[in-house]
Amino acid sequence: MHNDFKRTTESSSLYHDIESAATSEVLKNINKEDQKVAIEVEKAIPAIELLVDAIGEKMLNGGRLFYIGAGTSGRLGMVDASECPPTFGVSNDIVVGVIAGGKEAMFHAVENAEDDTQQAWLDLQAYNINTLDSVIGIAASGTTPYVIGGLQKCKEAGILTGSISCNKNSPMSAYANYPIEVVVGPEFITGSTRMKSGTAQKLVLNMISTTLMVKLGRIKDNKMVNMQLTNQKLFERGIKMIMDELKLTDTEIAAQLLKKYGSVKKSIEHFSQENK
Repeated sequence: MHNDFKRTTESSSLYHDIESAATSEVLKNINKEDQKVAIEVEKAIPAIELLVDAIGEKMLNGGRLFYIGAGTSGRLGMVDASECPPTFGVSNDIVVGVIAGGKEAMFHAVENAEDDTQQAWLDLQAYNINTLDSVIGIAASGTTPYVIGGLQKCKEAGILTGSISCNKNSPMSAYANYPIEVVVGPEFITGSTRMKSGTAQKLVLNMISTTLMVKLGRIKDNKMVNMQLTNQKLFERGIKMIMDELKLTDTEIAAQLLKKYGSVKKSIEHFSQENK
C-alpha cells in the first residue's frame, strides 16, 4: 500500500554517530530541528484557516469535533480533546478523541490496531456520528490505514473531514475536504515521528481547538472565563479575572461571586446585571 509514496517522515536523519555525541550536542541538535517546526506550521495557516472556518460553522449549529488517529498521533488527539472541557468549560462530548485500539492504546502499543481500515468508522458509530459533526484524521505519515479508512467512510457519509499529516501529498489528504500538511523534514532520530512531527501536530491541534473555542464564545477578551475551577490555582486565577473585569478592589467580593456562580463568566454577568 502506497509503496511509491515518498515519506519525508521516514527519511534518514541529518545527524550521524549520535550515540558518540556529547549531551550538549544532542540537546542542541534536537532544539535546532525543533526550531524548523513553527516555520513549517506557519506555512500551513491558510489551510488551517479553511478547516477551522468550516468546522466552526458546523459547531455553531450544534456539531461536534472528532479526532481519529493511531499511536502518537492518536494520543495527541486524545490529549487535545481532553483539555477542552477544563480549559473552555464545554461538555466532554463536544471535542472527542478516538484512538486506534481504544483507551488502552493511550498507555500501551496495541498490536495491529492501526492496520484495520474498518475500525475507525465502527468507533465513530458508537458516538452516533452525523453530518453536523466534523472529523479530523491525524497521521504523521499520512498513510495509516485506520485513519484513511475512517476518513473515507466519513466522506462517503457526507461528514466534513480534515487531516493533519507531515508528508507532502500524503494518501490521507485525498480523503480530507480540508487537508493540512506540515512537512518538517527528517526526524533527529530517523523515523521517530513522536519528535518534530508530533510537535507539529500538537501545535496545529492547539491552533484548531483554541480558535474554535474563541468562535464558540468560550473566551472573553483573552481570558478563560469558562474554565472549570478544579483546583485552588484556577480558583485564584478566576478571582483575579473577575476583579480585573469588574474593576473590583475587594478580593472577598470576587471570591463570593465565584463560589456562588461557579464560573468567571456567570459571576461577571450576574454582578453586572445586579449593579446596573
